[in-house]
Formats: sequence, structure tokens, C-alpha cells
Amino acid sequence: MKLLVINPNTTASMTATIAAAAGAAAAPGTEVIAATSAMGPVSIEGFYDEAFAVPGMLAALRKGEADAADAAVIACFDDTGLDAARSLARIPVLGICEAGLSLASFLTPRIAIVTTMERSRVPLEHLVARYGKSHTTTVRAADISVLSLEDPRSGARERLRHEIRLAIEHDRAEAILLGCAGMADLAKSFETEFGLPVIDGVGAAVKQAEALVALGLQTSKHRTYAAPVPKTYHGVLAGFAPVEAA
Repeated sequence: MKLLVINPNTTASMTATIAAAAGAAAAPGTEVIAATSAMGPVSIEGFYDEAFAVPGMLAALRKGEADAADAAVIACFDDTGLDAARSLARIPVLGICEAGLSLASFLTPRIAIVTTMERSRVPLEHLVARYGKSHTTTVRAADISVLSLEDPRSGARERLRHEIRLAIEHDRAEAILLGCAGMADLAKSFETEFGLPVIDGVGAAVKQAEALVALGLQTSKHRTYAAPVPKTYHGVLAGFAPVEAA
């Protein structure tokens, strides 16, 4: 099984963190192929960054599917461009927010997402509502930048710990879902520290992608995620114009 894991930002060091988490979760025989977007923002923090991260992510997905990937994971907790990706590709495409929430709901009805910046709270609340988990899930933000997760001097980890404590004490959370792919390496240590399930969306998406491939399931192209209608695109996006399937 070949599993494509796409970091939709352009920071290669974050891709390495994501790839390590995906590899640790993957079953023997699953080849994890990690890809970094070649265009767009260095981190995705809010709606504006997300919009400009989508073209690079789609380009990486198109290449990965052409190279015979069996499934793909979009490793950003905003589930960046997930609907567009499912329209583009036939292979299963998973977002780590949706996958993480699905897995967490098997463990408890009381989930808290702990994410990075305050501006990311509303986008994640929108996703939680879309996935039908608003009545069981709270979202907390440590108000730290994504890239600060890679700097041990930034204090980012202590601020995350503070929000996890508040989620447990005030929100009555019984499981924590880490709201950024750049936190993937922290799940096990936080789980040991706090004594409850701490879920990394990358690992959750890897296992669910493996399950879909094992069951022989692909994205439905019947209506919602049908291939885009062929048409001309102009300007810098000309290369993304949909064409007739071969």
C-alpha cells in the first residue's frame, strides 16, 4: 500500500515531523510518501492562508495519484481543500480533523481540540459543526504560531499544556485532539502526562486510510465529488484547468 501524506504548507521541517508520525502509525507493508507543497504559505493560520495553500496541495495530490498512491492524507488540521481534493482524485483522501474527530468519538463523547492560534478557533468550530460534533466538542487555542512548535525556546509546549489542563478541568474533556499536524510528535508525551487519550490526527488519518484501501473503497464520483467540468482557467492558474479524463 502506498500512502501519500501531503503537508499543504511549504515548511519541509514540518513535513519531516508529519512523516515520522505517519510512519509510526502505519502498518507493516504501508509505504508512507511524504510531500511538501511547492507553493503557498510557510504555515496555515486562518482563512487567508488556507485559500492560498490549496493549489499547491492539489498539485501534490495530482502527482501522487499519478505515481500510484492508493490513498492520500491532507496533513493540516483545517482539512485544507478537502472537498476540492476529493473532486480531483479517485483515491480516498482524508483530512486529519475529520479523521481525528471520528476516532476520538469512538473513545468518549467529550472531546476538546487544542489548537495553535486564536484565529484558527472559528475555522475549526466550523469544521466541528460540519462533522456533526458541535454538541460534544470544544475548541481551545493556545495562541501560539504554528512554526513556534519547532522552537523549544518558544514556550509553545507549556501554553499547550495550560490549555489541555483547562480543557480537562473546565470543559470536562475526556480526550484531547491536537489541532495541528505540527503537534504530531507531542501526542504520546501529553497522553502520559495527563492520563487520558491524546489523539494526533495524522495517525488517525493513516489508520483510516489503510482501512479504506483494505476494503477496496474509493471516493464516490457519482455526484458531489464528480470530476470537475473541463473548462479554461486563465492567468497563473491555467495549469489547474480541468481536462477530459483519458
